Amino acid sequence: MTPPSAMQVQDLRVQVTATSAEIIKSVSFDLHPGRVFALVGESGSGKSVTSLAAMRLLPDALTITSGSVRVGGQDLFDLPEAEMQSVRGERVAMIFQNAMTALNPVQKVGEQVAETLQLHTPVRGEGVQRRVMQIFAEVGVQDPQERYHFFPHQLSGGQQQRVMIAMALACEPDVLIADEPTTALDVTIQEQVLALIKGLTRTRQLAVLLITHDMAVVSSIADEVAVMYAGEIIERSPVETFFHNPREEYSRRLIDALPDLNAFLPVSRRAPLLQLENIKVYFPIRRGVLQRVVDHTRAVDGVSLSIGRGETYVLVGESGSGKSTLGRAILNLESLAGGRILFEGKALQDLGRRAMQPYRAKIQVIFQNPYSSMNPRMTVAGIIREGIDALGTDPGASEEAVSNLLRTVHLEEEFSARYPHELSGGQLQRVAIARALAVKPELIICDEPTSALDVSIRAEVLALLKALQQDSGVSYLFITHDFSIVPGMAHRVGVMQGGKLVEEGAAEKILTHPEHEYTRTLLASVPRI
Repeated sequence: MTPPSAMQVQDLRVQVTATSAEIIKSVSFDLHPGRVFALVGESGSGKSVTSLAAMRLLPDALTITSGSVRVGGQDLFDLPEAEMQSVRGERVAMIFQNAMTALNPVQKVGEQVAETLQLHTPVRGEGVQRRVMQIFAEVGVQDPQERYHFFPHQLSGGQQQRVMIAMALACEPDVLIADEPTTALDVTIQEQVLALIKGLTRTRQLAVLLITHDMAVVSSIADEVAVMYAGEIIERSPVETFFHNPREEYSRRLIDALPDLNAFLPVSRRAPLLQLENIKVYFPIRRGVLQRVVDHTRAVDGVSLSIGRGETYVLVGESGSGKSTLGRAILNLESLAGGRILFEGKALQDLGRRAMQPYRAKIQVIFQNPYSSMNPRMTVAGIIREGIDALGTDPGASEEAVSNLLRTVHLEEEFSARYPHELSGGQLQRVAIARALAVKPELIICDEPTSALDVSIRAEVLALLKALQQDSGVSYLFITHDFSIVPGMAHRVGVMQGGKLVEEGAAEKILTHPEHEYTRTLLASVPRI
């Protein structure tokens, strides 16, 4: 028998305040204790808006026009804001998609979780810090005692997301709304977090609303699935029924957009474009009143690899393994403790700012979070032109050149006048690709460029990157924790652990016959349908 509802969403409707355009249309569903309800759909379908409306966190630009959200029989829309603040965190908690923008950048992460405990629980004194470190350990935060005192920018994306999950679970809420909770996590930590959420769902009888674009995650944790399209729930069924017999064509397209794990790319010998020789990046560890250096974190510890012209080299590994640090070192954004970076045979590691500038055009980057990497006050056209103007690659670049770049990444010319906040995640990532292409690079470092994208948009972006490579011969260093994209994207794969490259080879060999125990552990943690 189905348990009574922990949260009831009935006939929820949301419209744009300025235009009265309805973007959420009569959405209804129940969340039950001990069960996970997954809400899936493409970027812009209304999933996150639905969750924000339920928490009464919508921006002023959006208005709830009808409906109710009941928790324990009480309609949250009838509560004054002062009472609603006590509901948030204590009875209904939320894990936001973008941890870096959700966390306070000037407050230590441990103190942020402690603040939640002090607001909503009777825990006080030393017990607060002890409880925070206990929760940190539960969600996989490394060295909780030390990281309690870290600021958000000192943590990797995966570590930031774990802090967000710890904050949401701190007060043992009845309902947990998880908006892409594993987006920034590597496969092993994702497995741990999903197991944690699933375990808490059962042991605490937690009711979970899971918003995700990862169908493998849905398959592994959800009890029921609802598909959203254009602000409406168009299909709803038990998880087994959904994957074996989806009713709607749109649902079938979402499932069909999953990568083919057996479609490996051929490998051939290519002239080297980038060569890394024994690269080392160390960060000082300071302690005491005088902040003396007592040790070093070996973020990258003796990595050597090469990338050929027109080749895609995929670098995988857990959060904190040194993947992104290595990418920043190639861009000359991190100081080397040792080693050489050779691009077209030219050593880059000792070049000054002026000497490095021509190579800035040849080596571009697509960051993991496109929104935080763009100036929110600039239009899309200005963002794309910025690199051209700064590097002087095409001083006479016209509006037509910007329009051509937008068409290259499958965006209409009208997008040139929009601002970043007016675009979806997939559209923002296409702008990031256009910005990188604007200066005609030979190598693009792609740092988790598809981690925040739903399956259909991810498939389109990957297809776009592959087509661009075929047309222009550009090389990619693809940094990712998503093993599902490796077969169809990678010519060669490198596996990083603890700052070291522990295994490398052709994608088919690494994924089907891994030699290192760590690689086997990663592959065993990949969620599958």
